[in-house]
Amino acid sequence: MRDYKKLDIWKKSHSLTKQVYNDVLPIMPVEERFALTNQLRRSTYSIPLNIVEGCGKNSDKDFAHYLDNALGSAHEVEYTCYLIYYLGFIKEELYNGINATVNEIKAMLIAFIKYLRGE
Repeated sequence: MRDYKKLDIWKKSHSLTKQVYNDVLPIMPVEERFALTNQLRRSTYSIPLNIVEGCGKNSDKDFAHYLDNALGSAHEVEYTCYLIYYLGFIKEELYNGINATVNEIKAMLIAFIKYLRGE
């Protein structure tokens, strides 16, 4: 078992979750509360949650599976933020910052998955 709080990928994804909660969700329109807002909320916190759950597994193979799930969630966040930006709900500067962080997280996840699988 691993201590997820020591993993840089968990720290970065946790920070992204906080940023989305503080900077994006509060400015979303009320009519999107049960659509885009909810989707973004769930996919964002799914990244660190999958890392945490994977840390509780006994094998690298099982851990990599949960990192795969976290990567899928990161792709969801990437597109949802793009859509929110495209629809004009957030400004370009905020979108660019979040998108850069998501891309860093995706790269870290891919590298970690490859490491665990011995690639």
